[in-house]
Amino acid sequence: MQSIYELVTLECQNEHDLEHTLEHKTKFSQPKVFDANGDLNKRWYVYFSYRNPLTGKLERQKNIYGKAHRFKTKAERYSVLNLYKKRLLKFLNDGFNPYEDNTKLYKDKMVVKRNGNVNDKQQFLKNLQPGLQEVALQPKTIKEAFDKAMLLKTNVVSTTTLKDYQSRINQFQRWLLENHKTATFINQVSKKMVVAFLNSIQLNTSARNRNNYRTVFSSIFQILEDNEFIEKNFISQIKSIKTQPKRNKTYSLKEQEAIFKYLEANDQILLLYIKFVSYNLLRPIEVCRLRIKNINLEQKTLQFQAKNKVLKTKIIPEILFNELPDLSKMDGELLLFTPDRIGGLWDTQLNNRRDYFSKRFKTVVKDHFGYNENYGLYSFRHTFITKLYRALVKKSSPYEAKSKLMQITGHSTMTALEKYLRDIDAELPEDYSNLL
Repeated sequence: MQSIYELVTLECQNEHDLEHTLEHKTKFSQPKVFDANGDLNKRWYVYFSYRNPLTGKLERQKNIYGKAHRFKTKAERYSVLNLYKKRLLKFLNDGFNPYEDNTKLYKDKMVVKRNGNVNDKQQFLKNLQPGLQEVALQPKTIKEAFDKAMLLKTNVVSTTTLKDYQSRINQFQRWLLENHKTATFINQVSKKMVVAFLNSIQLNTSARNRNNYRTVFSSIFQILEDNEFIEKNFISQIKSIKTQPKRNKTYSLKEQEAIFKYLEANDQILLLYIKFVSYNLLRPIEVCRLRIKNINLEQKTLQFQAKNKVLKTKIIPEILFNELPDLSKMDGELLLFTPDRIGGLWDTQLNNRRDYFSKRFKTVVKDHFGYNENYGLYSFRHTFITKLYRALVKKSSPYEAKSKLMQITGHSTMTALEKYLRDIDAELPEDYSNLL
């Protein structure tokens, strides 16, 4: 005779009994937060168990870390992990299963009402990974994600840089519409798509332009990762292509003197513009930024926004200061250089101002003297840095000459200056005939 205890514990005789019994068992445990007893040096996470359909046992799933480790206070970590826990519990109650492909279920569940119409939302996840790691992600359309990233770049980079970013992102979005029409959400944009786009840029323009796009994308996709629009910034895995930089050639002393003499008679505004590049060793775009208020007439200095820096101060050498017109009574907000006067209004963007003087130089100087694309306004900066270095090195050692030159050019390191001097062939050895 079998007791009731034996009957209760008797193993199920067939699969039907097993399935029937499992239907009444809880499929998952309540998600919980692991806080490492408050130790912020350790990783915090959400954990849970789910019943294995083969064994019928609750089994611990992968921990859900998300971005919790980036938060440095207990309150912040509890806040974000409780949010993950809440989302995870909702997914589990809706029937999501870490042992199955949840794509169809997600597509059926996630519908939104827009303008009174119910529309299927494009699938957010191709396939939920074990542990439902993606519960922390918020699906955003490609446009929404890029618009948000660009907004967060405001006041971080200059207006010019921001416009360059926007232009490149817009072109990428147009390319996606033409080549990947089904890609709607930002998490559907893959490394393979970005590489294909960059390849098209390289083939249609140049390797350097392709690298510039890659740099912009890396910055934007990092914001998307930081704000949890994507799981990972994969742009860092895309390598830059080695390019051969093109530099403007330097002018000989005879060529430089001929240009200055010609401009003295034909275009004195352009000549003064070039002298700021030559004597103060500014870049053309830095000259275009100058306003009257940037010139300190008492101290004979100027302040300008340099490359990758906020403001720098340089002395104005006497050779240039003596050629300045009277600026003392001019409004400080006026631009130093405009098309028809020194100190005036010019309602156009910085890049347009730089391009204007580049085109003016081509028309007035390059076309007249027959210079090709290897010569430009930048050539004057190379020319006069070369002239300065060779004059300094005559009276001192190369290291002393470079140390003095660094103060004039504004290079931040000796290594950067030495590379620049090599690129423009400013460093030449003494005559070595006796060694031969």
